Amino acid sequence: MSQTEDRQPTADPAEDNAFFPSPYSLSQYTADTTNFDGLGTEQTYTGDRWKVLVIATDERYMLMRNGTFFSTGNHPVETLLPMHHIMQAGYAVDIATISGGPGKVEWWAFPREDEAVTGTWDATRAAFKAPHRLADVIDAGLDDYAAVFIPGGHGAMNGLPSSPDVQRALDWFLDHDRLIISICHGPAAFVAAGIGRDTNPLSGYSVVAFPDALDFGANLDIGYLPGEMPWKLGETLTEQGLTVQNDDMSGATTRDRNVLTGDSPLAANQLGKDAVEALLESFGD
Repeated sequence: MSQTEDRQPTADPAEDNAFFPSPYSLSQYTADTTNFDGLGTEQTYTGDRWKVLVIATDERYMLMRNGTFFSTGNHPVETLLPMHHIMQAGYAVDIATISGGPGKVEWWAFPREDEAVTGTWDATRAAFKAPHRLADVIDAGLDDYAAVFIPGGHGAMNGLPSSPDVQRALDWFLDHDRLIISICHGPAAFVAAGIGRDTNPLSGYSVVAFPDALDFGANLDIGYLPGEMPWKLGETLTEQGLTVQNDDMSGATTRDRNVLTGDSPLAANQLGKDAVEALLESFGD
């Protein structure tokens, strides 16, 4: 395979004009293991009340500006590594999607030799295949949820930002001083908080997220994406009044009040540690 061919997105045979990232881009962005270096604390939650709600995307394809589809979903490292820390700290997790349909995973990014990620997938596979419907979870009551976690992956930019149910969930977690945790493209869901409002209630919060400069630059050049995305994450968050602290991908995390974010797969391990620290601090009894 020539270097030029190596940077061409790979066709996804399951959908017309749909593509996976190019072989070269996968060599740069994925690996068989993660940077997991152990748990951040030996302290655990030993109660039986507090849980964490995971809102996963149930959408596979992102329609790009050039008419192609990007085959996406939830990024496995950004999803499962923070969950590993949370679950090992003693917190149960519930998986929900907007439709109640299966959560989609970017399987091409799965680190098959990483025990933390593979073990967490084994423990939650059934829940991702048959998740709760988000509206049903909200209607049943959120009192026992200490946090909501919205994983990354470009799929988070599809249905979550326009969902009234995501808005309802974010409103509740903000109003009840619970934790909101997200990573990479997951903060796209924060746009939902502003649906039909003059001001997004997350306006004034500082976050880190995957940088537009990469999505509209290098990610196109190396064939990670088959075309320009329909909208810019960082630009839109800024327009909604949030402050995006980063313009690169370094593994950065940040906390502003009860909102914890990480910038990329490189941040998944540290975000998991940050989440556990925050959970134990406020919901450890």
